Amino acid sequence: MPTFDVVNKLEIQTFENAVNNAKRKIDQRYDFKGVDVTIDLNKKEKTLKVEVPDDMKLRHVQDILNGELINQQLSPKVIDWSRREDASLGGIRVRCVLRDGIEKDLAKEIVKRIKDSKLKVKAQIQGDQVRVDGKQIDDLQAVISMLKEADLDAPLQFVNMKR
Repeated sequence: MPTFDVVNKLEIQTFENAVNNAKRKIDQRYDFKGVDVTIDLNKKEKTLKVEVPDDMKLRHVQDILNGELINQQLSPKVIDWSRREDASLGGIRVRCVLRDGIEKDLAKEIVKRIKDSKLKVKAQIQGDQVRVDGKQIDDLQAVISMLKEADLDAPLQFVNMKR
């Protein structure tokens, strides 16, 4: 029976390359001259700490970082920008969590979407991935295209396609 897995795997080395490229680009930009911008990546905890002086600089840093992620074939959805706090001297500190693996709530939503599609496939949660199996490859491909079109919180990859 054909199967595939829905996963969210973050290649931390590729992500680190994108962060380093973004730092280089920020250092070269004229509008960031003399401005204290800090971007720290913690690979073990999979977190990213960004410190900037104001909202406009934060938006520019986000745009630069998202552009570099796209250049490295990574989805910008891998960064969760929701943990924002005030820093010293009126600055802004954002502690970003890098999404790696599919969380339980998202996995349940994926399974629900697959069941609601009325295709003849079965989906089951296995740890931080979702296994989908069906009798026909066409049904599996329809599931993949349906999940690609859905606007979910995390970037998804489809691996281990077995016929």
